[in-house]
Amino acid sequence: MAYKYEEEWVPKTRLGMLVAEGQVTSMDEAIESGLPIRESNIVDILLPGMEDEVLDINMVQRMTDSGRRVKFRATVIVGNGDGFVGLGQAKDVQVGPAIRKAISVAKLNIIRIKRGCGSWECGCGLPHTVPSIVHGKAGSVVVELKPAPRGLGLAAGDTARKVLEKAGVKDVWIRTEGQTRTTLNFAKATYNALMETNTIKLPLNYKEKEV
Repeated sequence: MAYKYEEEWVPKTRLGMLVAEGQVTSMDEAIESGLPIRESNIVDILLPGMEDEVLDINMVQRMTDSGRRVKFRATVIVGNGDGFVGLGQAKDVQVGPAIRKAISVAKLNIIRIKRGCGSWECGCGLPHTVPSIVHGKAGSVVVELKPAPRGLGLAAGDTARKVLEKAGVKDVWIRTEGQTRTTLNFAKATYNALMETNTIKLPLNYKEKEV
C-alpha cells in the first residue's frame, strides 16, 4: 500500500518516491538500497517513533563589510532508541529555526548501529551494548566504547549518554581523551564510534533479540 503523505511534501528524490509509493517500507530497506537520504520526510515516515534532543546551542559571530552578524548554532541528536541515531547541526539568526534545521540535518545523517553482548562479564546474548570495542574521533576528542555487562548502565559523560540513549545502547564503558567539554566534538566522536559498529563482522547465526 502506498503511503498517503501530507500534501505539502512532494518527493523530489528517487528514494523519496519509492517511499511514497510504498516500495520501500522500512529504514533498513532504505539504507540497503544505497540511495542517499536527502529528504527528512523519509525518516519521519519510516521511523515514526523518532525523538530529538538539543545537545548544545552556541552564539557565533562573524564580521562582514556591513558589520558584525550574530547567529545561533544548534546541535541536535535524534534517534528511535532501537538502533537508529543521527546527529546534526545548523545555524540561524534565531534559536527556533536553528533547532528545526539541525533536526532535519540529523535525520539526513541517520545511521543504523549494531548492538550485541560483547562483554565477557555478561554473556546474556541480548543486544544491550556494543558488540566489541569501537573508537571515534572528532577534533581533539577521542572516544572508546567498551562492551559492558547488562545492568551496568551508561558509564559515560552527559553528552555521550544522550547520544547512546537515542541509539538504544543501554550498557557501556567509555574512555575519552581530549577536550570533552566541547559538546559538538564529544557528540561527534561518540556518533563516529557508533558508526564503527557497522564495520564489525558478526557470526552468520547472529540475531538481535528483544531486551
